[in-house]
Parts: sequence; C-alpha cells; structure tokens
Amino acid sequence: MDNETKKKELIILNKKDVTICAATAQMLEKAERDGVETAFHRAASMKACPIGADSACCKNCSMGPCRLVSKDPYGKVGVCGATIDTIQARNFARMVSSGAAAHTDHGMSMLDLFRDVVNGEIADYSIKDPIKLEAVAKEIGIEVEGREIKDIAMDLYKELERTYIQVNGEIPFAKRVPAKTLETWRKHGVVPRGAMREIMELMHRTHMGVDQDYQNITKQCSRTALADGWGGSMVATEISDILFGTPTPVKADVNMGCLKENEVNIIIHGHEPNLFESMLDSVNDSSLIQAAKDAGAEGINLVGMCCSGAEMLSRHGIPHAGNFMSTEAVLITGAVDAMGVDVQCIKQGLARVAECYGTKLFTTNPRCHIEGVEHIEFHEHSPRECTDSIVENAIVRFKNRSLPIEIPKIKNAGIHGFSHEYVNYMLGGTFRSSYTPLNDNIINGRIRGVAGVVGCTNPRVRHDWVHVELVKELIKNDILVVQTGCSQISLAKAGLYTPEAAHLAGPGLREVCETVGMPPVLGLGSCVDNSRILIACSEMVRIGGLGESIADLPVAGAAPEWMSEKAISIGHYFVASGVFTVFGVTFPIIEETKFHQLLFEGLEDIGFGKWGFAVDPYEMARMMIAHIDKKRRALGIDKARERVLMDMADRQKLEAA
Repeated sequence: MDNETKKKELIILNKKDVTICAATAQMLEKAERDGVETAFHRAASMKACPIGADSACCKNCSMGPCRLVSKDPYGKVGVCGATIDTIQARNFARMVSSGAAAHTDHGMSMLDLFRDVVNGEIADYSIKDPIKLEAVAKEIGIEVEGREIKDIAMDLYKELERTYIQVNGEIPFAKRVPAKTLETWRKHGVVPRGAMREIMELMHRTHMGVDQDYQNITKQCSRTALADGWGGSMVATEISDILFGTPTPVKADVNMGCLKENEVNIIIHGHEPNLFESMLDSVNDSSLIQAAKDAGAEGINLVGMCCSGAEMLSRHGIPHAGNFMSTEAVLITGAVDAMGVDVQCIKQGLARVAECYGTKLFTTNPRCHIEGVEHIEFHEHSPRECTDSIVENAIVRFKNRSLPIEIPKIKNAGIHGFSHEYVNYMLGGTFRSSYTPLNDNIINGRIRGVAGVVGCTNPRVRHDWVHVELVKELIKNDILVVQTGCSQISLAKAGLYTPEAAHLAGPGLREVCETVGMPPVLGLGSCVDNSRILIACSEMVRIGGLGESIADLPVAGAAPEWMSEKAISIGHYFVASGVFTVFGVTFPIIEETKFHQLLFEGLEDIGFGKWGFAVDPYEMARMMIAHIDKKRRALGIDKARERVLMDMADRQKLEAA
C-alpha cells in the first residue's frame, strides 16, 4: 500500500484527548504525516467487547463460547449450567494465574542466574550487595555469622527455590508477613505453598466441570496471587538487588529528549535486568565505542524503556525514554538505531513501526519471539555475544541512516532509586535506620497515610493523565505516594520526582519532605518491585503504633491505567495482604453480582483488603482518602496531635511522672 493511501485510512487523533505527554503527542503527529499506525490509532478504531469487558463470556470449552449479559446477569446460565458468578470467578482466576506465572517465571530465571553465579559457572555477573545477601538470608532463618558468602548464598538459593517447587508447607518469605496477617491467611487456608503448585491448581480448578463455587475459586485466587507478591516477585527483586546492587537515590532524566541525534541510540525494553546489565558493559566497551566513532557517531547512547529501564534508572541513572504506551512512539523519532526486547509488555506492533523507520529490532529471550523480527538469543553464560551483536547492528544502522530525525526536545529530571533499605536509612541515618519517623508522622497527622500508585498505561484512557491527577490529589491531601513500573515514568515526566515538587503537597507532607530533602513521590523500580511496598507495609506494622496487621494500616493502592493480567495478580495480592486497591479504566466484573460483592466488600469482612473501581482520578483519590481516614479512626489517630514547645519545667514534670 502506498503511503498516501495509508494516510487516508489512518484515523487522525486529537492528541490532547489521547495523551498529556508532549513528546508522545509530537511523535503521533509525525506518525500520521508518515502514514504509520500505532496502538493509539488501533484503540481508536477498535471498540472493546462489552461482554468480554464485563467478564460475562465463558470460552473454557467447545460447548460455548457462552455469552451472558450484564443487564440481567442471572437471567440465564452457560450450556453447562455455569452461573455468572462461576464464569466471572473463573475468568478472574485465569488472569491471576497468568499474571502470577509471568512474575514467577521471571523470578525463577533470576534465581537460576543466582545459582550459576554462586557456583562459578557464570563469570559476567557477581554478587554486588553481600550485605543484602546476609540480611535476606538472616530474615528467613539462615545462619550467617562467621560463614563464607558463597556458603550463605548457596543456602539462600536452596531455601528460595522452595518458593517455586515446594508442594507442602509455607513459602520462605511468609516469615516476613506480620503475625496477625499470617494468622488470617492460615485461618482461611491461603498461605502459599509453592508457586508452581498454586498456579497449576488454579488452572485446574477453572477447567470446565471442576470448581464451580465462586468463593472457593476466589480462595485459590488469593493463594496464587500471594505466591506472586510474597514469592515470585519478591524473589526477583531481592536477587536482582543482591546481584546488581540495591538502588539508592540517583538523579536521572526521562523522556524522548534523552535520545541524541549524533550518537548511536540503543534502547532496551522489557523486564529482565540481566540483559540490560550486560548491555551496559557492551556500550562502554572501548572497541565498540571506537567503532561507533569510526561510523561518524560521537558515542553510544544507551536508553531504557518500560520496567527493565526503570530498574536501570534506579540502579545506574540510565536515562529512560518512556513508558509502555510510548514504546512505538519513540521509534517514530527515527533516531533509535536498535531496540532489544526480552519479555512482557512487548507490543507486536513494534515490528511494523521499526520496519517503517529502519530501526533494528531484536528479540533476545526464548520465551518471546515476534514474527518477522530477528532473534539474537541471550545466554547468561556468554551474555556479551548477544549485547555486542546488538551494538554492532546499531552502529551499522547509524552509518546508513537515511530518514529524517525528529527528537522531541523534552527531558525531565528527577530523583529515582528508592528502596526499602534506603528509605530506612533516609529516615533514621546510619546507626538508627528505622521507619519510626514515618510511623510517628502518620500518628501525629503530618502524613495522613501512604498510597502505592502503580501499573501500566492504557490507550483506553488519556495517556499519563489519570496517574498524574490522582497523585497530585493524594499528595495535596498529605498522602505520601510510592510508585513502581510505568506509573513511575508518568509522574517523572510531570516533574513530581524532584524535592521541589513538595510545594504541591499538603502542609504536613511538605514539612516532612523539606526536612528529609525528598520528593513527595518515591520511585521504587519496576512492576515486580511492588514487593518493596509489601516489605514496607510489614515494617510499618513491626515498628508499631499503626495496628497489628497490614489490614490495619492507613494505606491504599491504585493501578489507574492497568492493562495486563500481571496487574490483576498484583492487585489481588495486595487485596489478599490487606490493602484497599482501586483500579481504573475498566474492571472484569458485573456489579451487583455475588462475585462483585465478595471482591468489593466480602473479603474485607474476613480480614483481607478489598477491591475498588473508578475511572475518574478524583473519585479514585476520594475513595483512597476515605479509606485511609477510616483506618486512622479505627487506630484512634484521626485527630492530629497538637505540637507544644516544652520548657525545662514541663520536661521535669514528665521525668518526675
């Protein structure tokens, strides 16, 4: 099809309606001039299936698909007799299962890498944070005093392997769960055994003719999701920190202005940090730098996207070009010489856009091939073979650039790289690191509560806008926000990752931020790093003063632009852990059904958290603030304590008492 014909068929978007990211909007304008289609255009031309969106369709056997309707959900049943509650619970369960499998497989890959590093079978990686290695080992009952690092590491590997393959017992990181929360899990039979068993059992239960009680299905949903949050994802985060270093705050830029016209631009996009860590070595190799200069470039510019980009942003300050919905748009600049991808959140549409602009696109992971895209397999035992090859191909593409380059001149600086360990240090110093100042400021009312705002970007809503407006509303009401994944990049582009952004916060949160010198929004890394939020919640309980379980805490979570099955698994492990969790865009459920009542009310009644749903960011904020205030009232801290300056006589009275 010639370019002019393609342009006539392409929907012309109102850019202000689809994104608040000026760089993405600029590239969409260019895409339309060039006749190139993106996910934004496909979303505009393709309506979502309303029956599927409501999860009122069952296709688990060939007697169907059976379509029920949301107007009268109990008016009919499937061919096998399945009710709307059974159908919805099964569909929800399969999303949890798939999402948990994605994180579990990623975590197991990191654990395999760790084992081979410890055994000396891989020389390109090493243990960068032995202090964290010892801390994690000690937490789950491994002796560390007077022992060699290698011996501790091997014991840690063997113990964490149980997270995946164990068929009975409790996963190792159950030891991190607050006692009362763990008691609730045990009471209801949802403590995860091993991730493989939980995922397998959940898939079995949702097969035609097996589990047909929505409450029982939801129980196994919770068990499987917890195997993700406190298992697969948590292992992935902890092992990544041990091997590649625990993040500490670093100043770095985000947005497409990080690309450089006179350098070889390479983007790594996906979720596995080992590919990106090896690429960092390749782009700093003197012979490859010289090859780039010989081709006429001033150097090699490495840039991240999506979640592996967020990890490298946090650990090394590597600039980040954009989140999920900008992955096609960045190729439209014409400046990207090569993009290497591994797993998760990789659009097949990248292949067509890369072809249009001459970008070299490479898949690298055996789990993720794309039809028509060259595959250069990444092997941890010889990682440079893959990453050097990507650099060499990028240099060739730079030398043969033939299309005009248009790079948006937009960069946004921010502070990234907050981890549980650094927050501990930031609040208490080297010798008294503690969450006590956080708890104290929640108790005294300066900080109203804590919110985790995480997740994807979705073309069904205005790109980035829901994230930004929700977070602005939360911090304005003295709620400290922590973030992971694509949400982190949305907020960084909006300038909320600088200490100066504290002026947008309420007076109490602003005072705390200015005292500590931190932004009102803390970026914790990629989507698997949601486990850092679970650890933080556990620590808040352990420090005391805010209840005995995670369900007691004045905290809430949100994924305002979620789009993947991973997000459903993440949301449900927060709910099962005791956190009120609000999703936006859409939710796979019909209101006023028994299954809806269970997720949105019933789970909270038995000691878990609960789900919430809203499309409007201000409504989301109101729901989260109301929940946080409810928890403050239950704790008896709903009124801020009056701050009194005490003189010596007052202090002597206290001492005498």
